[in-house]
Amino acid sequence: MNTGKYVFSQIVDFLPKMYFYRLLGLTIDRTMNWSYSYWIQLLTIMYGQLSGCASLRELELVLRAHSGKSFHLGLGQKPASLSVMSRANMLRDYKVFETLAVKMTQIAQSKLEKDTEFKMKGKFYAFDSTTITMCLSLFNWANFKSTKSGIKIHTQIDIVTQIPVFLWITNADVADVNAMDMIDYQPNAFYVFDRGYWDLKRLYNIELIKSRFVIREKGQPDFTSEDDMDLLENGRVVRDMVVRFDGERNRANYPSQIRRIEYYVEELNRTFVYYTNDFYMDANNIALLYKNRWSVELFFKWIKQHLRVKVFWGNTENAVRIQIYTAIITYCLVGIIKHELKIKQSLNDTLRILGNSLLVKDELAALFRKPKLLNDDRNYGQLTIDFNRMPN
Repeated sequence: MNTGKYVFSQIVDFLPKMYFYRLLGLTIDRTMNWSYSYWIQLLTIMYGQLSGCASLRELELVLRAHSGKSFHLGLGQKPASLSVMSRANMLRDYKVFETLAVKMTQIAQSKLEKDTEFKMKGKFYAFDSTTITMCLSLFNWANFKSTKSGIKIHTQIDIVTQIPVFLWITNADVADVNAMDMIDYQPNAFYVFDRGYWDLKRLYNIELIKSRFVIREKGQPDFTSEDDMDLLENGRVVRDMVVRFDGERNRANYPSQIRRIEYYVEELNRTFVYYTNDFYMDANNIALLYKNRWSVELFFKWIKQHLRVKVFWGNTENAVRIQIYTAIITYCLVGIIKHELKIKQSLNDTLRILGNSLLVKDELAALFRKPKLLNDDRNYGQLTIDFNRMPN
């Protein structure tokens, strides 16, 4: 049944509006009484990201062209001007949007856990970062090289739900291993790291917390085997062994035993070496977990392609953070809608359909029902030649 509301307004209904307003009750700043409120600012940026606007100026032009619909879209009586949007992004506290982003990840996680086809039971997280380079003259607060600026987004992804549960935005010159100190490790949870996070002291801290990890080998460290089981008959698992690191520094940083797995990937004709403090999980599942580390890479790729975080709509650090956190909010929102409406299309296809339907008034769920496609094979006078009946 047609709700009579624009698709964008129906999307917004899935946001925790009351939570956001309670959050604003704890915030005091000089822009609080603007007609361009925090809520309208959030919806405006979301509209720009969903519709694929490449800049704040393009967003202003689009909203101005549809100014008659502004109120019904929830964007105020009149669309905001470029200067008002720019000033709000510069002056308003990004922590409001950061807190809402955290809330959205929690909501999305709780819902999407029910939809997963991931077979292993437990908490599994992949951790990685992505760097976004920027113009030095415009973003000099993020200087990290003599010729360019940049930021780094350190992200922890829930492998089961594909939802980010932790983000830390820093200058691009912050080393990846430093982000390991910011993780709130959970006992018995599993953390998957690329070899860029090879730091034995930090890995041993994870062991002391009684969390588990798997990481790809870096630098071929010396070790002594304490329990070696050759598994050549297993095909992919070349060797599964318990070792201790040699060398004074490595042994001091990681004094306990650690499991070392050599795993052959036939498709790449390469052997990868993984280290883990889990001594019970099947070696094939350890390798599978590491393979699922790519979920965080796919998240970075998806959000850069579809939610406008490579081109920023403001030059200040505050504006950049607001845009990134709003992108996370939008990403989680699409995931929540996909769950609530039982949409079978991929997250990518769901976003494309929503982004191209913001100004129609169809029922949201109807956008994802398969239509009956025209399949008419009748001949409407088209000339055909039957070669079987041609004279010899």
